[in-house]
Amino acid sequence: MKMAMFCFFPAPLVNDLLDLYSASTVLFSAWIQLLNKGPKVEGFSPALHKSCVFLCSSTDQQAMSKTAEPQTRSLSSRQRCPQASGLECLAPLVRSAEETPDPIPTTIEGTIPPWINGSFLRNGPGKFEFGTDRYTHWFDGMAMMHRFHIREGNVTYSSRFLRSDSFVENSEKNRIVVSEFGTLAMPDPCKNIFARFLSRFQTPKPTDNANVNFVKYKGDYYVSTETKYMRRVNPQSLETKEKVDWSQYIAVNSASAHPHYDRDGSTYNMGNSYSRSGFFYNIIRVPPPEEKAAMEDSADLSGANVICSIPAADPRKPSYFHSFVMSENYIVFVEQPIKIDLLKFMLYKIQGKSFSKVMTWEPQHATIFHLVNRHTGKKSEVKYYTGPMFTLHQINAFEDSEFLVMDMCCGDDGELIGEFTLENLRRNSGEEIDEVNFYNSLCRNLPRRYALPLSVDEQTPADENLITLHNCKATSFTDLSKTLILQVYMTHEELHNDELLQFGGLEFPQINYHQFNGRPYRYFYSCGFGHVFSDSLLKMDVHTKELKAWRYPGLYPSEPVFVASPKATEEDDGVVLSVIITPREEKSTFLLVLDAKTFSELGRAEVPVNIPYGTHGVFNEMG
Repeated sequence: MKMAMFCFFPAPLVNDLLDLYSASTVLFSAWIQLLNKGPKVEGFSPALHKSCVFLCSSTDQQAMSKTAEPQTRSLSSRQRCPQASGLECLAPLVRSAEETPDPIPTTIEGTIPPWINGSFLRNGPGKFEFGTDRYTHWFDGMAMMHRFHIREGNVTYSSRFLRSDSFVENSEKNRIVVSEFGTLAMPDPCKNIFARFLSRFQTPKPTDNANVNFVKYKGDYYVSTETKYMRRVNPQSLETKEKVDWSQYIAVNSASAHPHYDRDGSTYNMGNSYSRSGFFYNIIRVPPPEEKAAMEDSADLSGANVICSIPAADPRKPSYFHSFVMSENYIVFVEQPIKIDLLKFMLYKIQGKSFSKVMTWEPQHATIFHLVNRHTGKKSEVKYYTGPMFTLHQINAFEDSEFLVMDMCCGDDGELIGEFTLENLRRNSGEEIDEVNFYNSLCRNLPRRYALPLSVDEQTPADENLITLHNCKATSFTDLSKTLILQVYMTHEELHNDELLQFGGLEFPQINYHQFNGRPYRYFYSCGFGHVFSDSLLKMDVHTKELKAWRYPGLYPSEPVFVASPKATEEDDGVVLSVIITPREEKSTFLLVLDAKTFSELGRAEVPVNIPYGTHGVFNEMG
């Protein structure tokens, strides 16, 4: 499969499905039951699957055609973006780096606003080999944490490798002994042939290589991947602390690396679970810290609970998810047609294949939006559908009158994972990297808006656009004629103009989260992808669809993070932070500070280190 240039990170369903392997007896029984049940989507007719574009009944398909057909006939998001040629080699951006545990000073150019007081924390792969063993996939690199500490106009830099069990064991053996997303650990060469053969049938060890994001629960920072493991860390020293297993607190097998934070101090996330009754997507709530517990230096997820479990449309092939939608009163889980084949997963180690081989893009399926009241945990009886699409990151969601507006980065091609290998990323400049089998065939994500009508019942008019919001071009239609299930079929509004296409689409969206998450907003910040890795920073106005850009040849920015000024009166009063790296010159990294309103450079902090291309980050404000 092909990997979107901005796809981060391995499916939350993949690595912790390792537990499926260890529970093989239970799973085999469950598998037989699921085979007997067959794929079942509420409101859909399995007998009609072959004759339906979106696996819905013929009546549902007629309703869908009124909304989805004009968009399915248009060019895909990838086809709308221009083809690239002569792209430069990015190999220096995906090579192992050395850690800098003690803070070092930076050289300031321009001005760093003196009101910024805190640390810009970044995570991502930073080590790609042990001894003579080499990782295959970029996702597999060992987690490396970075800290740019900003105070009174000065900046220091430090970094550390996460001392995960995977990192420690690999280091001790000087070889890869723990399998990762795209690399299968080989048997111990010191064992005899028979022992090495039997090792293919042993339970794989799940990784705790948390190289995706920094997350926060009850005031503590953790680094997270998308398995059931997290690691608590010290955000000042980057010291690795204890490993935390989600399954010791609640009945889930993983949690995403993109939680949402409520203003009352609680944290919401998505996980999954499986049993003889099927496969479920679970909404998790972790309560705010108690005053006594906040004084203790230990991991604390006590009080966490699953507020809603959503059954998978096809329990044999649950969907990949990377994040979810949250507004002030609702959570929306997007069940998209990127599927995880559980049977393939059960066989992957015996066949000597990596985790990345179990995921498939199945565009014959519709995308389902599951709406849940996050205060009561009640799932809506209405089923919301749209055509097949792929999404990694949501921009924002908010309620307006009787509608839930959702803005997301979406693409039309989910064949995205397998080819984001280190071999591909290290290709030479020119035809090798921009040829049709790599960059120019990758999915491009574009910002889209969907609007879910919240007041749908048996009296709702059929075959009539339900969206009455001013200046909203998204549509929603319902058809109740042939089913007892309330079904709504939606199309999106493009949240951009053609100028964005010249930047290759966008990803890594960020907003003024503390003030505007879950509320009506106007601006978001993101990365443009005119190359395999992001090569521009963008500011988008969702009211006018106008954008501002920061882009210079040979410079590759990280995900932008917004920091509000202490006396902010407008949504974009503040700065945008991004770490800039380049393959053209050794040790030429710098922290970029942009004025969020004008998107012009205020200053930069240059640091003489090499930093590999990373994933996500946060700003840890100091009191």
